Amino acid sequence: MKVELCAASLKAIRTAKAHNFDRIELCQALEQGGLTPSPGMIDYSLAYGIETHVLIRPRPGGFIYDEDEIEVVLRDIRECKALGVHGIVVGILDDSNEINEDAMRKVMEQAEGLEVTFHRAFDETLTYQKSIDTLVDLKVKRILSSGMCNNVETGIPILKKMVAYADGLIEIMAGGGINLANITSVVQEVKPNAVHFSATKKILLDEESNFSETILQIDDSRAKRLMDLVR
Repeated sequence: MKVELCAASLKAIRTAKAHNFDRIELCQALEQGGLTPSPGMIDYSLAYGIETHVLIRPRPGGFIYDEDEIEVVLRDIRECKALGVHGIVVGILDDSNEINEDAMRKVMEQAEGLEVTFHRAFDETLTYQKSIDTLVDLKVKRILSSGMCNNVETGIPILKKMVAYADGLIEIMAGGGINLANITSVVQEVKPNAVHFSATKKILLDEESNFSETILQIDDSRAKRLMDLVR
């Protein structure tokens, strides 16, 4: 079972390396659910020797994008390929909250040679069976899901069904609210191909500055304990 860290800072990249995570989903602005990171941050992660899968998300909010936003997605993928990333993480829906097949075909064409993960936009679709079938047809590598729920713990029953339905044709990665209290249940009951978590806590960054912000920052000890529980 692979273990993926959602890494939104340089500290998180270093934590992933220190505790031998299999890969990271690299992003920024985790407080907004994660956005596409800068080219410099991507290059830093690759130079640090981490298997790096980059979140391609041009804005906060939902995943129904207009043509201009899809164009930005495609340009970001092109930039990621040029930098040498291992994979991308993306999700685009249509007006019916189904997978936007036309847009995703463009994504897959642009991302040729990279592993593609369809992220938790999956959980906003109507039925997991149809969505899995669509992503298999598109040749997406894996799905990040909390079992069609807001939290992975609630979604365990559906995740189990998803793993069985996928039947090895596409990887199922469980994520979304994984913590020390539920990770063992997720691993033992769902038996996913991978688990995904951020292991963060809220902190006040640069408290003495007029521009201080409350952010989600990696908790190194929590990340290590979560990894130990999986291993």
